[in-house]
Amino acid sequence: MKAVVFTLGCKVNQCESAAVMNGLRETGWEVSDALGFADLYIINTCAVTAEAEKKSRQAIERVSKFNRSAEIIIMGCASEKSPEDFISRDGVTVVVGAKSKDKVLDYINKKGLFIEKKDEYYEKYIPSETGRTRAYIKIQDGCDNFCSYCIIPYLRGRSRSRAAENVRKEILSRAPLEVVITGINISDYKYEGMGLSDLIGSLSDIPARIRLGSLEVGVVDEKLLDATHKLADFAPHFHLSLQSGSDNVLRAMNRKYTAAEYEKKVELIRSHYPSAAVTTDIIVGFSSETKSDFEESKSFAERICFADIHCFPYSKREGTAGASLKELPPSVKKERLAEMLALKATLKNKFISQNLSKVLEIVPEEIVNGRISGYTGNYIRVYVDGAVLPAGKMKVRLSGLYADGALGETVDQ
Repeated sequence: MKAVVFTLGCKVNQCESAAVMNGLRETGWEVSDALGFADLYIINTCAVTAEAEKKSRQAIERVSKFNRSAEIIIMGCASEKSPEDFISRDGVTVVVGAKSKDKVLDYINKKGLFIEKKDEYYEKYIPSETGRTRAYIKIQDGCDNFCSYCIIPYLRGRSRSRAAENVRKEILSRAPLEVVITGINISDYKYEGMGLSDLIGSLSDIPARIRLGSLEVGVVDEKLLDATHKLADFAPHFHLSLQSGSDNVLRAMNRKYTAAEYEKKVELIRSHYPSAAVTTDIIVGFSSETKSDFEESKSFAERICFADIHCFPYSKREGTAGASLKELPPSVKKERLAEMLALKATLKNKFISQNLSKVLEIVPEEIVNGRISGYTGNYIRVYVDGAVLPAGKMKVRLSGLYADGALGETVDQ
């Protein structure tokens, strides 16, 4: 019997899908994450935007085309938000919410809605080694921030964290070249008196490169940065969530910092890691964002000199505080997105150019057009001539801008 686990959305969803796939293998299923013929389809959905929710619904028809008689199980954020909508669709036998993913295998061959209300940490199936050089390790779930634009706390539930010893156990069992610490809000990691800094400190003997996932401003302090210095191999890449460079918009978004406070944290990071990549998220076209607010946000991003920006237009989500505000016209959001994307490209090329001629270490991940591709610690994608992936890390000298990153030349180890 064959099962396909199809995943939409964030890295946390990918971690959770990997755990489900491992659980399926342990019970005798042949498992794949690639669409194709199967007896069972499990769709892990996303609801972070209206578009993501739409794609989650469309995925049902996509998998049905391969086998109309297959069992289809829906799980995740979109199914937590609209369970009745999903269970009413042809072919869907079971709908599991965002908090019930650890029980999804118990619902195979059953029918109905299984929406868990209790907030518990999901840890039943530890993801198995996938053969990839980079492993995403989930340490936390849920969020207590309730930003006015975000539906996720209502779907994922309150913040809860994973036992530190289980984090270590998973990393050691998978033995990847690089570990990415991820979660819905890893800045809020708390387990038996341990915070994120303590967890990072407990990984000091791990030989893999360790990279942090998205961080909130408040968690960046001397204690966290000192903990990263004690790691055997730390990736100096800080994805520090911003959303807007305008204090007016930050207040309306219920973000709990000012632009000036954010800038001080960036200065602190760079005092420890001068060549660090500081990347971020920026929402353009939030309902209360004026033209002046937008220009302020652009100027702030330029002053910070982000290495990369994940920018996207605001999408109203019913059930959030921001849903009561009148949205800006789509044309305004489209225009502002184009401007921010242009700035993103300029800043990214500037950051890469500052690293040219430097010798950096990459974790090779794949072969792309006859070149080995991998990322430096400070998150520059590098392409090096070669047709076979080496078993370990590579030292390379960055020689020029190329595609979405830089060309590199191998340096003797």
